[in-house]
Amino acid sequence: MTDRPHMLLILTDHWRGDCLGRLGHPVVETPHLDSLSARGTTFTRAYTPCPSCVAARRSLMTGMTPYSQGMVGYRDGQPWDYPHTLAGQLTAAGYQTINIGKTHFYPARKHLGFEQLVIPTDYEEWLAQQPGIETEKLAHGVPANSWLGRPNHLPEHQMEETYFVGRAFDFLHKRDPTRPFFLTLSFNGPHPPWCPPQVYYDQFINRELPKPETGDWAERHARDARYPLDVNAWRGTLPEHIVHRARAAYFAYLAFLDAQIGRLVERLQRSGLLDNTLIVFTSDHGEMLGDHHLWRKTYAYEASARVPLIAVAPESMNAKRNVECDELVGWEDIMPTFLQAAATDQPESVEGNSMLRLLKDPSDMLRPFYHGEHAPCYHTENANQFLTDARWKYIWNPINGEEQLFDLQADPHECADLAQKEPEATAHWRQTMARQLAGRQEQLSDGTELRTGDVQAWRFNQADELHWG
Repeated sequence: MTDRPHMLLILTDHWRGDCLGRLGHPVVETPHLDSLSARGTTFTRAYTPCPSCVAARRSLMTGMTPYSQGMVGYRDGQPWDYPHTLAGQLTAAGYQTINIGKTHFYPARKHLGFEQLVIPTDYEEWLAQQPGIETEKLAHGVPANSWLGRPNHLPEHQMEETYFVGRAFDFLHKRDPTRPFFLTLSFNGPHPPWCPPQVYYDQFINRELPKPETGDWAERHARDARYPLDVNAWRGTLPEHIVHRARAAYFAYLAFLDAQIGRLVERLQRSGLLDNTLIVFTSDHGEMLGDHHLWRKTYAYEASARVPLIAVAPESMNAKRNVECDELVGWEDIMPTFLQAAATDQPESVEGNSMLRLLKDPSDMLRPFYHGEHAPCYHTENANQFLTDARWKYIWNPINGEEQLFDLQADPHECADLAQKEPEATAHWRQTMARQLAGRQEQLSDGTELRTGDVQAWRFNQADELHWG
């Protein structure tokens, strides 16, 4: 049993796909992840199938698309009832399985196939026992979906991320050495509040930072916002110094997380486990960070829908090292990747594709295009269906029928909407989307033409109310 590889899945929340030092970001500092990427493959076109926490994580844990797993937008409080899950399959295959950190499972203590869980409430109970500090982790006063940024009131060693890495150390020390392990380490950051430790905040607050990108189509998000802006506003124009502070805090949070990931990788190396561990690092979605006068997630735009993804295979797999792969992959591909590496059966319900062959041949193709979606959340304007082949990005709002088309090669920040200027390309992608959505119960397509309508929260073919977040 121990000849099979160990497995480490590192998850973050709100980490943009362009925010890796390796990919040339002008400010981001991720030396530990960059070093890890030198051992494996960095995917430059990785996407989330639904740019929201809960829906994306359901696809991750089931290997199914949002529509198939029953959640096409953000909703809390919905039971997770699936016969086959990533952790469940690996547990059945003899792996010792543990999740440390954020899950978004419901109920919160549902194991979903994991043998062990350490979740945020465990950290909160630990924090409450620490002497001499305010025991509320949000005592800094920044709400959990805000664009506000400031240093954390807690010292670095008492922050949630540090605690979870410590629990990972405990697991590695006390694990069953006769069984391979599957460890999921799931950070809440860089999900707001953007309150990194002071030392990381100081590294960025006085630096010149790239300003938000603004498309020729985005003015309505500034014009239609309500003033004064709520601290949790999802769109609008903010004073330049506040935007700077938010972006500095965000980049600082990434640097802090990178350091914590580095702690874990170093521990694996010192324990002699690194060379026999399949490692995947990724995020459930990105963050608009003020681009196009927008904040948060749920959008089809690259800042929200594209995610970082680094995969490092054990030496025994003879995978490529220090390469970048431009092929299209998504979160539904993670489950079949781990299952194939574990040499265990894949349930018929899995719709994703294993990425292992891309680790050996980065030019191999998994799919001709990638499809993602999100039901309305903050506003009906947020509803979207999107397709991309890594060159073109087509976005369709199924409620109001609006279309957008971007040339990602010429315009990676999606500033120029070409839907009217490129009618043939728009028509091609419109038909492709119509075929993609054919047969779904929302009746948004007859297979030939798209139809607007109310996008409902379909859960196992039962209509529910709109996703309003």
